[in-house]
Amino acid sequence: MHTVYNFALGLLAAAAVATASDVEQLKKDNFEEYVKANDIVLAEFFAPWCGHCKALAPEYEEAATSLKEKDIKLVKVDCTEESDLCQQFGVEGYPTLKVFRGLDNVSPYKGQRKAAAITSYMIKQSLPSVSLLTSETLEDFKKADKVVVVAYIDATDKASNETFGKVADKLRDTFPFGASNDAALAEVEGVKVPAIVVYKEFDEGKTVFTDKFDVEAIEKFTKIAATPLIGEVGPETYADYMAAGIPLAYIFAETAEERKELSDAIKPIAEAQRGVINFATIDAKAFGGHAPNLNLKADKFPAFAIQETVKNQKFPYDQDKEITHDSIKAFVDDFVSGAVEPSIKSEPIPETQEGPVTVIVAKNYNDIVLDEAKDVLVEFYAPWCGHCKALAPKYEELAGLYAKSEFKDQVVIAKVDATANDVPDEIQGFPTIKLYPAGAKDKAVTYSGSRTIEDLIKFIAENGKYKASVVEETAEEEVSAAEAATEAPTETAEEAAKETDEHDEL
Repeated sequence: MHTVYNFALGLLAAAAVATASDVEQLKKDNFEEYVKANDIVLAEFFAPWCGHCKALAPEYEEAATSLKEKDIKLVKVDCTEESDLCQQFGVEGYPTLKVFRGLDNVSPYKGQRKAAAITSYMIKQSLPSVSLLTSETLEDFKKADKVVVVAYIDATDKASNETFGKVADKLRDTFPFGASNDAALAEVEGVKVPAIVVYKEFDEGKTVFTDKFDVEAIEKFTKIAATPLIGEVGPETYADYMAAGIPLAYIFAETAEERKELSDAIKPIAEAQRGVINFATIDAKAFGGHAPNLNLKADKFPAFAIQETVKNQKFPYDQDKEITHDSIKAFVDDFVSGAVEPSIKSEPIPETQEGPVTVIVAKNYNDIVLDEAKDVLVEFYAPWCGHCKALAPKYEELAGLYAKSEFKDQVVIAKVDATANDVPDEIQGFPTIKLYPAGAKDKAVTYSGSRTIEDLIKFIAENGKYKASVVEETAEEEVSAAEAATEAPTETAEEAAKETDEHDEL
């Protein structure tokens, strides 16, 4: 009897361990008290049916466990049960993550939704914008993240201290910043004040800045020094490369050995172009499906291409040619000098526009989208995207309403197959909907609401030059509470791969 009883207790204990969570679920009656009692809290506002929330859940749990010993709390709130609480903090889609330092200091979470990224981001948030360091604390600070930035400045050098503080305030979400006024410690670290050292877990281990302290110069130095000479493109690094503001050179190869061999050959080129072009390898077996996005064939590796990330232009290297130091150096030099023309992938321009939705291709993109006289709403879609197919009849109806309205010559409702045409915008998921207002094409607004005709009309009226509003002729189909209340999901190639057997998407 005792054996059975003890066995049952063991099962109960095991079940408790299996379901234990370091993420606390809060409700309206205890949320404010919990936030006030903790210095810093990351809160996830979610819905149980939300696919993105389900994908985030294990990453969020792992991060919560990693941050537990640092006393950084991760919590979650079910917005289907706590709608008033979610509305109080401006939650419009799921998941929404916000950083709380009390109830009056709330900021959006700006990191990626992976455990390591969440952990890194919240550690930075828990630190002051600049941590004051001593010989006893420096070594531990160096281990705070893969990249940390430390300034060695004399305490009386007010200007340099203020300049460094401005950079730290601007980049605190990206790097931990520290400072020391100890000249002896600086000497031990091999520098003389004033100086800045970027300590990193890769390449040469540290990079030193000794030029005149200037916010722009320090920011540029920090970003360049913090980027691996030849890094790796993957789901966790892709967004950072796209946001770097300089071209990215891809080295596609199917094996780790081949990627290393090519990296070693190209390394001198990367060194010569540091700060001008970022270089990175990419696993062609896992992410070969990204090759066509650069106008490369997806079945011929190794391969090389440069992407001008700001204009989203593609410069593929001839895949019939061998990749060597000399051949890539010549190609890169020609690219830098402007001697290489971008490759443009485009469907033919339609001979006639059939239906109310204007069809855009790469060859007529600028003529239509950048027409300064018109508000242009553009849907960037993919043929395999289920969400795009569901939107199609509503989008057609929306276009029809404007085509028959007084705004027919002022508002264009358009779409472009972003998998078959090069477009200037970097599209992360499908469908992506943007409005390009007349007279302000550089201020395009991305739509993030629910995909109903009524809400799309409201979006055009609020953000377009002509404030063009039309009225639906028939009652729109009933929208589920889940769709209308929150998330307008986008679909990536990775999500569609279950049906189409494509490679993973970056």
